[in-house]
Amino acid sequence: MTAEAAMVLPLLLAVTAAMTWLLVVGLAQLRATDAAREAARVLARGESPAVAEGLVSDVGPDGAVLHTTAGGGTVVVTVTATVRGPGGLLAHVPGADVHAEATAALEDAGGASGPVPVPAP
Repeated sequence: MTAEAAMVLPLLLAVTAAMTWLLVVGLAQLRATDAAREAARVLARGESPAVAEGLVSDVGPDGAVLHTTAGGGTVVVTVTATVRGPGGLLAHVPGADVHAEATAALEDAGGASGPVPVPAP
């Protein structure tokens, strides 16, 4: 192996690890967005906050936290989480925070409590 290759190989490995970590952060952002959207939907249908929290823990990234606000005929759901740094050669890289927000219009159940019935096709 030449000296040039010996110098470049660790750099290539570090770049590969960094790109993999960026991919992990991007996927965590997508999961947070999906979790916020699903939680907003179930809360807009009148489901309990426990159901929304269960969806966030199932769909969202590890350690995702759910915050909700309602008013003006809408429900706003915010999901936040922290993705740990990659460690190893890139231990100096800090973790990344992901944040997603979704808004859904509250559905009218015709005065009934619980989810809105969906008509059969």
